[in-house]
Amino acid sequence: MNTPSHTEPGTADAPGPDAPLDLAGIGIGPFNLSLAALAHPLTDLRTAFYDQHPAFQWHPGLLIDGATLQVPFLADLVTLADPTSPWTFLNYLKARDRLFPFYFAERFHTHRAEYDAYCRWVSENLPTLHFGHHIDAVRWNHERHLFEVDFTQLDADGEAEALGRTYARNLVLGIGTAPHIPIPLRPLAEAPAVPVIHSADYLHHRERLLAADHLTVIGAGQSGAEIFLDQLRARPAGRENLHWLARTPAFAPMEYSKLGLEHFTPDYTRYFHALPERVRDELLPAQWQLYKGVDHDTLAAIHDELYRRTLDGGWPGAVLTPGVQVRTAGRVGTTKVELHLEHTHQGTRSRLTTDAVVLATGYRERRLDTLLAALDPYLRRDASDRPRVDAQHRLVLDPAITGSIHVQNAERHTHGVGTPDLGLAAWRSATILNSLTGTTPYPLPTRTAFTTFGLTHPPSPHPTVPRQTSHLVPRH
Repeated sequence: MNTPSHTEPGTADAPGPDAPLDLAGIGIGPFNLSLAALAHPLTDLRTAFYDQHPAFQWHPGLLIDGATLQVPFLADLVTLADPTSPWTFLNYLKARDRLFPFYFAERFHTHRAEYDAYCRWVSENLPTLHFGHHIDAVRWNHERHLFEVDFTQLDADGEAEALGRTYARNLVLGIGTAPHIPIPLRPLAEAPAVPVIHSADYLHHRERLLAADHLTVIGAGQSGAEIFLDQLRARPAGRENLHWLARTPAFAPMEYSKLGLEHFTPDYTRYFHALPERVRDELLPAQWQLYKGVDHDTLAAIHDELYRRTLDGGWPGAVLTPGVQVRTAGRVGTTKVELHLEHTHQGTRSRLTTDAVVLATGYRERRLDTLLAALDPYLRRDASDRPRVDAQHRLVLDPAITGSIHVQNAERHTHGVGTPDLGLAAWRSATILNSLTGTTPYPLPTRTAFTTFGLTHPPSPHPTVPRQTSHLVPRH
């Protein structure tokens, strides 16, 4: 589906090329795609979203055959804010004539590849999305009281084609996360001839990794477990030659009890945001099993596959060791990697020689500083020099900036473990839209959990919108 140019953000009464947007989105991942979908019916709100990629993509290197999401299908882009939206997962199934097969499949958790296909369907039909646009700079124009967004339009090969600029009263940043590579392994990961890759690129290198005589997977989260299982299933019994290492004290299951899942509700998000900064920083690392553990079924599948390989006697050639960190790493000859390991609790050290390494070491939030370099003097920061983010997911700015900058998946330090969770995407998008409009196009529930977090009543999810939040000029 063709999308309009950046000067025609898809409203019924498209204004002239110099008219400012009410909201410009930078980055089109699931979270900003959710916001674009929920903003679509709000015809008085002029929006446009930009991304440098030629089309929507969501972790293409991890769409392993059979891998499923760890959230139910109701955690799509819009349902938990507006189940009547045309952009629901169920409506996607209906549009593809797959509603009855899904019904009889009785699946609560969808395939990861299916979620990716659903998001691409939404992205191909929303008129406010502009792919192939690299954002070069963001500034505040004090005379016009608008954000200036400079971009480079890219051709199909990713080469610069044209320069452009758009103006917006408000911004929302959804620039996503970047693969994290531990410092000891960065020189090897950056060397093209050495097979040390991040899990984000796993499928692109899968055949090469299968051909490696010995493979080491580092990281005990869901990605590490899925990659270990995929390699285990594809290797001959007795010649697995696999190591799975992790810093965590165990290959632990994700906390998936029903009351445990209430940490991913708006109620908990509001509670966490109201805690002192010091308490939040102490709490997050202790909650790793809420979002860094492994799905129970994946752990069971790994154990079943290992057990099956003992039926004829002997043990499979697979070593699973938690509580281990990589101190240093280097090359041995031209084709092998040597890992220098230390066991956290034993205090013992050893060396492991391997032919290839997959780093399932997670992701880190991309720093906002580069993109917002021109606005750095206006950003308010906490004691650890991180941007402060208010309850409506807005960066706290100097009063000289009268526009708002909302962030998506860049506020775990202020909003807690639910920040990267797909299940809170629609609620956060609705919160942002309610804040921007100063109204409630998406009424939100006042209570979402049976657990009462804290000893005082949580604040209302519909606070009075401060002066900064509404910068929409009525059009006549």
